[in-house]
Amino acid sequence: MVDGQDDERNRVLDSARIDSTVPASARIWNYWMGGKDNYAVDRLAGDAWAEVNPEIVNEARQSRQFLIRVVQYLAGETGIRQFLDIGTGLPTMQNTHEVAQGIAPESRIVYVDNDPMVLAHARALLTNTTPGGVTTYLDADARNPERIIADAHNVLNFNEPIAVMFMGILGHLADYDEARSIVSRVMTAVPSGSHLALYDGVNTDEAKVEAETAYADTGAIAYHNRSPEQISRFFEGLELIPPGLISISQWRPDGETVKPTGSYGAVARKP
Repeated sequence: MVDGQDDERNRVLDSARIDSTVPASARIWNYWMGGKDNYAVDRLAGDAWAEVNPEIVNEARQSRQFLIRVVQYLAGETGIRQFLDIGTGLPTMQNTHEVAQGIAPESRIVYVDNDPMVLAHARALLTNTTPGGVTTYLDADARNPERIIADAHNVLNFNEPIAVMFMGILGHLADYDEARSIVSRVMTAVPSGSHLALYDGVNTDEAKVEAETAYADTGAIAYHNRSPEQISRFFEGLELIPPGLISISQWRPDGETVKPTGSYGAVARKP
């Protein structure tokens, strides 16, 4: 069975529109997380950032732990059964659907990304793990929330609460107002009781700010760290869940002592 999955994965990857000559953020993040789905050009870009800001590697790995805890909270404590994960990135350990469906098998998950390698992996590997659950994928750009919402209507019930997730992707938008508008338009479309889960890098560390430039010089899509105040404004009009906006490693940690990271995140409920 594993060999068959690998053959299918390779077949899909071979047919994808993958450019291995230009760094891609999803593959760079995969490299920082210790994955193997990346190319030399991605590793060069990742190393360019890490040389200036070596904490990025721990930050990348803590981001996955944050996602796991967030989905456990949403599926386990709030009873949400629908997830719209925008900018999902490459599959690694404990993806959104695995965590949600592990708690509630009937959970419905819509992944959204427009990176060809991400989509190739998604189609080959991110399959339903439980009867009654749905896992599907949209090839769409976060800059087009109306299209995302329209397509998600085919899978999700917009009369019931939905967990909307923007995990570390809004920094790729240079225009802060555009990023806020995208979040607002999606949250306007979902009903009361829905939740927003979001994190992004903060610009409070001088080394991290310097790393932005070194990273952009590699040809990768620039990433823009923002102030905690700017990130907090993504949650305007929503009710923040304790402990509020905080370093992602400090958001409801599993009893372990982990130092703060350079990314801030939160979960908030739509009244």
